[in-house]
Amino acid sequence: MNRRDQREQAFILIFERTINQNTIAEIIQNAGECREWMLSDFAEKIATGAQEKEAIIDEKIEQNIHTWKMNRLSRVSFALLRLAIYEMMFETEIPISVSINEAVNLAKKYGNSEDAPFINGVLGSVAKELNF
Repeated sequence: MNRRDQREQAFILIFERTINQNTIAEIIQNAGECREWMLSDFAEKIATGAQEKEAIIDEKIEQNIHTWKMNRLSRVSFALLRLAIYEMMFETEIPISVSINEAVNLAKKYGNSEDAPFINGVLGSVAKELNF
């Protein structure tokens, strides 16, 4: 499984967490009980890390969505922003440009026509803050 597929798995876990508020560990356990699912270590690490740093990540999102409110974000956008910002801030071996590009590509796949440009703009602002 390539890194893109693994990142997509992490997105799915984070997205599900926005719906039911279970921990990533509970989501993984429930998924394993319902179906056979080969979860990558990378996906689990990223999703768990994003959960552990949610307060910091959500604050960063709020600071960079400008005229938007958090409760107006689509669940897809919210999950992708959590994923990408976690990578950008805490996974220093992943280039910031890769995190942004992958989030935008996932937004094109899972979101509506407005999600990809919105995510690109927010993550661009975050990148500037991180001196990218």
